[in-house]
Amino acid sequence: MAYENSGRPSSPAPRRRFGRRKICRYCADKNHKIDYKDIDNLRYYLTERGKIVPRRISGTCALHQRQIAEAIKNARQIALLPYTASHSL
Repeated sequence: MAYENSGRPSSPAPRRRFGRRKICRYCADKNHKIDYKDIDNLRYYLTERGKIVPRRISGTCALHQRQIAEAIKNARQIALLPYTASHSL
């Protein structure tokens, strides 16, 4: 029971991702450390709304993403980073 000529569109081809694979900047440079007091580097991992950027967007590995999330949360606790966009510095 083939429906190839039934007039129905066939399923679309799978989409390919183009572009370069992102690498973790902390794995590439072992001297770079994640510190909750270094808010300039942590701001790179926050959206303009104050949300933490996911791994698939930032390109960090799972280990360093967990450390970054923990550092951001610590910085928020002591008011170095905002929780939301309305609390921006």
